[in-house]
Amino acid sequence: MKRFYNHRDSIVTEAIDGLLRSSAGAHLCRLKGHDNIHVVLRRDWDKSKVAIVSGGGSGHEPAHAGFVGRGMLTAAVCGALFASPGVDAILAAILAVTGEAGCLLVVKNYTGDRLNFGLAAEQARALGHKVELVIVADDVALERGGNARGIAGTVLVQKVAGYAAEKGATLAAVTQAARDAIGATASIGLALTDVNVYDPEHETRLEDGEAELGLGIHGEPGAERIDMARLDDLVVAAAEKLAEHLTGDRQVLMVNLLGAVPVIEAQAILDAVSRTDMAQRLAFVVGPAPLMTSLDMNGFSLSAIPATAAFTEALQADVEPAAWPGIAAFEAVRTQPVPALPETFIDAASKNPTVEALIRRGAKILVDNEKELNALDARIGDGDAGSTFAESARVVLKDIDRLPLASPRQLCATIGRLLARNAGGSSGVLLSIMFAAAGQQDDWRAGLQAGVRRMQDYGGASEGDRTMLDALIPAVAALQKGDLGGAATAARKGADATRDMPARAGRAAYVPEEQLRAIPDPGAEAIARLLEGLTHAE
Repeated sequence: MKRFYNHRDSIVTEAIDGLLRSSAGAHLCRLKGHDNIHVVLRRDWDKSKVAIVSGGGSGHEPAHAGFVGRGMLTAAVCGALFASPGVDAILAAILAVTGEAGCLLVVKNYTGDRLNFGLAAEQARALGHKVELVIVADDVALERGGNARGIAGTVLVQKVAGYAAEKGATLAAVTQAARDAIGATASIGLALTDVNVYDPEHETRLEDGEAELGLGIHGEPGAERIDMARLDDLVVAAAEKLAEHLTGDRQVLMVNLLGAVPVIEAQAILDAVSRTDMAQRLAFVVGPAPLMTSLDMNGFSLSAIPATAAFTEALQADVEPAAWPGIAAFEAVRTQPVPALPETFIDAASKNPTVEALIRRGAKILVDNEKELNALDARIGDGDAGSTFAESARVVLKDIDRLPLASPRQLCATIGRLLARNAGGSSGVLLSIMFAAAGQQDDWRAGLQAGVRRMQDYGGASEGDRTMLDALIPAVAALQKGDLGGAATAARKGADATRDMPARAGRAAYVPEEQLRAIPDPGAEAIARLLEGLTHAE
């Protein structure tokens, strides 16, 4: 198991201290004096207002310590991984922040949290403090009721309660605001993996073709296993379940990430929400952001609360904690027209059956070799070389009927413009440069030579630097004699030679030399396979 940690037993303390050493923790401090008490609190707290205290097991960061600050929590009590903090830790937090205005405890609906926070509240009351407690049970996976779990919707409750406290409301008013939010908030989670709590022997319960709907934040099994599917279908499954429990018309939706979702996928999740029936009811959105995570779980949760004036005002209010992502209107994507770009197809289409057959054959070779070239590139790079060449081939094939096939000069210029507009990666743009330069010459042989020189000018590589030029330069030289077979032989010799070359240009130049040994440059290999395939097709 590869994870960034020293020891399971020390990571909670180290994470808290890391938070306090960062800009996000500049307004915070922690209690000191007892090894088992992990309490993060506001440095500037003067006890003149109602204190909001929450917490629970660690492993859900930024919840809850990341939400301590003006406008949200006054203190957070952090237990061990996925374990409720003890009574003494909770009591210490209450005593540290509670003044005459009193204290509200916001607790998730788990047995350990209810018992420990409840007993701490009783002890604090016995010491003369005014303490109220609310239980968040927002998870709708197993229907609403006494057994509903407290999950990410807890953050919305903390925001609403924190806003009321910051305005100077009484303990009774703050408590009521929290209860109103609890009654109106609903959440549902969906994940592709369960969670590993730093267990070297961990075995996942989900197969590759399964996802889980309605699971808890501690890795508890979900309400049901569903088939792995496209993103839109997965989001619909979660949204439909959530929609059954929404109250009110317009909603605020919070998209919470559970720990291992890449940013690009997180943004795609929110876009997928826009294609659900529930989207018609959304007025605002919070996130997508990690708010209440579950260590390394690859999943998300959706939480909704009615967009009433009171809730919206509370959620829109500025707060100090950087972990709160803010709230935005859920609107249609705003666009503006693309500026006028040069025409791609300047020259009229023309026919040449021989050239068309060569192009089609060459494109098929590159597409057929996509996976193998990607696998080769993955050993020394980012694994997309095959896709780059294949995509360039598809771009040309898509508009082959619009190409001036009877004019080599016009054909090269058009292919150069096509690739510039549609092909990706460094290989795609370099090929575009080559064809654009070739299109400026009347003779196609001289044009290809000019194109290769222009590639060298812009790319900064030369023959012997371990790039596709090691196959391309000798191949173009052979083509000056009109010898396709000789070009294929020269390209193969050049590609094979890259196996023993040090990399002086291209992405391979960033890779340790020992990892390159005996592996040909993927770009050079692509050129060699292309020309060999064309030769065999003759």
